[in-house]
Amino acid sequence: MGNFIAIYSKELRSYFVSPVAYVIAGVFLFLSGFLFRSILMQFNLICLQLSQRAQQMGGAMPALNLNEMVVTQFFAVMDFIWLLIVPMLTMRLFAEEKKSGTIELLMTSPVTSVQILLGKFFACLTLYAAIVSLTLVYFLILEAYGSPDWGPIFSGYLGYLFLGATFISVGILASALTENQIIAVLLSFGILLLFWLIDWSASFAGPTAAKILQYVSFIEHLEDFQRGVIDSRDIVFYLSFTFFCLFLTTRVIESRRWRR
Repeated sequence: MGNFIAIYSKELRSYFVSPVAYVIAGVFLFLSGFLFRSILMQFNLICLQLSQRAQQMGGAMPALNLNEMVVTQFFAVMDFIWLLIVPMLTMRLFAEEKKSGTIELLMTSPVTSVQILLGKFFACLTLYAAIVSLTLVYFLILEAYGSPDWGPIFSGYLGYLFLGATFISVGILASALTENQIIAVLLSFGILLLFWLIDWSASFAGPTAAKILQYVSFIEHLEDFQRGVIDSRDIVFYLSFTFFCLFLTTRVIESRRWRR
């Protein structure tokens, strides 16, 4: 346990002693803030148009669902932003160790491969969760001027925690396969994008294949969380995918020990 905490602390500090965490957090908050404002302005425009039409026709303005028109759209956009950003968080975790030669010190130290992997994984997941939690301020602003349903918002953030763990596990695997950080970014982004878009192929496949393709899609399992539904099948999918990628990463790390 002590070795895990030491690696976890070291990796978490390494994010903040360099500009990486600040730049990534700044870029994410700028993009997410801009998109949230755009979605909110669009919602206000629709409300204004409906209000004017209701006054002209002498009727009442129809009720609009704030969660469907603002919260769900914002979550859908934030999904894709993390698809781009998570590979940048994970690219250095093993690739940098290999390039600098410090991986040899880790391999010869009295630390297990699992402790190394989990320390790096949870440090990255902690940073991810911290950045995601900053977007709660957007919904506090929304609460000040409207009445959003907080149930789907909290379940949506829970879904993002599982999604982030899955994304990070893929990124760590890609980083463990190469010592080039650019290749690690491209490899992890390619894998994530494949599983992001894979359900599009379901419409061109047979019934059985279509179900399989839809099941392995990241988006398919996130939609329930965004609607306020917490389904154990979705949680099992994300945890299983995360565990599988981490297992493959341990095999990659162990293979390096055996080659020494």
